[in-house]
Formats: sequence, C-alpha cells, structure tokens
Amino acid sequence: MTTAHDVQMLKGALRLALLRLLAERESYGYELVLRLHDLGLVDVAEGSVYPAITRLERDGLASSRLVPSSSGPARKYYHLTEAGTVALRDATAAWHHLVDALAPLLAREIPAEPAPPGTTPTDDTPPAHEAVPS
Repeated sequence: MTTAHDVQMLKGALRLALLRLLAERESYGYELVLRLHDLGLVDVAEGSVYPAITRLERDGLASSRLVPSSSGPARKYYHLTEAGTVALRDATAAWHHLVDALAPLLAREIPAEPAPPGTTPTDDTPPAHEAVPS
C-alpha cells in the first residue's frame, strides 16, 4: 500500500483545505504549505499552493496584506473574506455529501472478478428479463 496521495484528488481538495486553514487563522503562503504538510499532505508543493491562493484572492474569497518581517522582505498574509467563509461552508457541505455518497460503495469488499452483466455485487438473483429455472 502506498502513502502517496492521488494528485488529481489533491488538486480538487486543495481549495477546500486552503479555505479551511485560512478560516482558522491568517497565514502567509509558505506557512500554508507547512500547515498542509503537518496535516499529512506532504505531496502538496509550494508550486501548487501559491497559484491556488492567487485564485482565491482573484475570486474574492481571500484577501491579503503585507506585514513587515524582521527576517527579510515583508510577508503577504492571507485571510478569508465574507465570500470566502460562504464558499467554505458550501464546499464543506458538498464535500460531506460526496463522502456520504461514496462511503457505502468504497466500504464494499473488492471482488476478485467483476460481476456478470445484469447483476450487482450484492444481487445473486438473475436479472428480471432472464427466465428463472423452475
């Protein structure tokens, strides 16, 4: 079993994760990368986080401010806007709906072979259009 995350799933979940992290506290870009890594999302690269934050800001879901830093140039801190909070609530509800819909399917045992056409994994009866021997 691999511990790597599916890249396409991460792309889809990154926006939600960033919204959620920014709801918890204002953060600068690299801090968000570290917070994602702390969650176990070590496959998330800086190169994907910064464009995602830029999209959040462009879409009006986050805004930023420059804060002077004693260890170099000023840092750009991001925080959610009201629209970002609404988007987070909506995305969280959609995520839970998706998980609830997929959970029963993914909880099934993976069969050694696919079921024949016209049957379901939990249905051993022949399809209605086939005659049942008497």
